[in-house]
Amino acid sequence: MTDEHFDVLIVGAGISGIGAACHLQQRCPGRRYLIVEGRAALGGTWDLFRYPGIRSDSDMYTLGYEFKPWTHPQAIADAPHILDYLRETVAEHQLEPHIRYGHKVVAARWSTAEARWLVEIERANGGGNTVISCHFLHMCSGYYNYEHGYAPEFEGVELFTGQIIHPQFWPQELDYSGKRVVVIGSGATAVTLVPALAKTAAHVTMLQRSPTYVVSRPAEDRFANRLRALLPDKVAYFIIRWRNILFQRFIYERCIKHPREAKKRIIAMVREELGPGYDVDTHFTPRYYPWEQRLCLVPDGDLFAAIREGRAAVVTDHIASFTEQGLRLQSGRELQADIVVTATGLEMQFLSDVKFTVDGKLLEPERALSYKGMMVSGVPNMALSAGYTNASWTLKCDLTCAYVCRLLNYMDRHGYRICTPVNRDDDLQVESYMSLSSGYIQRALHKFPRQGARAPWKLYQNYLRDIFALRFGRLHDGVMEFR
Repeated sequence: MTDEHFDVLIVGAGISGIGAACHLQQRCPGRRYLIVEGRAALGGTWDLFRYPGIRSDSDMYTLGYEFKPWTHPQAIADAPHILDYLRETVAEHQLEPHIRYGHKVVAARWSTAEARWLVEIERANGGGNTVISCHFLHMCSGYYNYEHGYAPEFEGVELFTGQIIHPQFWPQELDYSGKRVVVIGSGATAVTLVPALAKTAAHVTMLQRSPTYVVSRPAEDRFANRLRALLPDKVAYFIIRWRNILFQRFIYERCIKHPREAKKRIIAMVREELGPGYDVDTHFTPRYYPWEQRLCLVPDGDLFAAIREGRAAVVTDHIASFTEQGLRLQSGRELQADIVVTATGLEMQFLSDVKFTVDGKLLEPERALSYKGMMVSGVPNMALSAGYTNASWTLKCDLTCAYVCRLLNYMDRHGYRICTPVNRDDDLQVESYMSLSSGYIQRALHKFPRQGARAPWKLYQNYLRDIFALRFGRLHDGVMEFR
């Protein structure tokens, strides 16, 4: 028994799910759809994370939707402005009646006989469970576990008399003014937090085991702002967006083809920011090459400014244990702290760890293959939105949403009810889902499908290539099975 049926069920009301609904309205008019969101508000990551300074690490001309221009002067935007953008999108497309909050998907069962998904949903505040059926299921819940962040075990934590905080669960009432703060980590969250905290804290120390590549970029794009003053918003947005897409791709290709040169250039830029007396070799020279892990972006060099002015410092060492007053390092040095922030990473999950079954058989993602980075082999009528690791998240999500609409319209025209990517190539070599060496990725790869060594099973992480594959490529490609 099901309570309701929809043509398409979208899971997640963050940047991916909102985009999926807009594409569906525009390209598949008349389809009945619903967005279910486990939390009490829209926005996903941009509503969940509330730590000081939270912002994008991609420019908003590519992180924004292709159909809605970004018009704020800041190209590197903070979370409140991104949330405003998402709320505007919801209002403009009248999506709110199609969203149900406090609806968390816990299981999904596919029936070939009925050609539909039965999706079990847990309602918040003791609302009990409900089952909604749908013809097509679009998972737009992202990669991150919203209920848990990654927190390694540290010896002596119980001795510490100060506060220990994970950025994912930042207490809004926390007063860090005049306090000594140690931020453990050197990823995107840490380099965002340090300059933000350093504005009012007594001092902030970024404690890292090893360095990360950090590059500075202007928070405002002067060319973009001048162009927007001269041209209509949509025309200016199109030009700026494509300029940024092509520039990002050029830089990425240069880093991959000439890694030593790229490393040398990035380190030289850091030396220019911090001056000749700073130990860049120890604190800002990673052991790996650029794009073996994501680069960290700091707008207007705010992290470097905080270090130059003495409001913040970087320490490269390993933690031996917590003490009453702070942290003891393996070098023997002690860091005094009133507050310790564990910016130690996120916990990744695949398809929100929902239990999927196909005709009674439990889906084991690690035994499956990723099809075009947006479907799973052997799983019918289901797509997932997942962004690029080397470019803005929304670029791939927009392509995925448009492909799903093409697929649905194609099935309608030809009388198909079921589409399933099926691998019949016994000699296909398989690889890990992602190639980045970042700890948060490596810890979770066992939960993800594999990718193949060639199309359509390979994730090329290339927007230009994906445009042709997803917008113009054949749907009947010899792999997708229609019934």
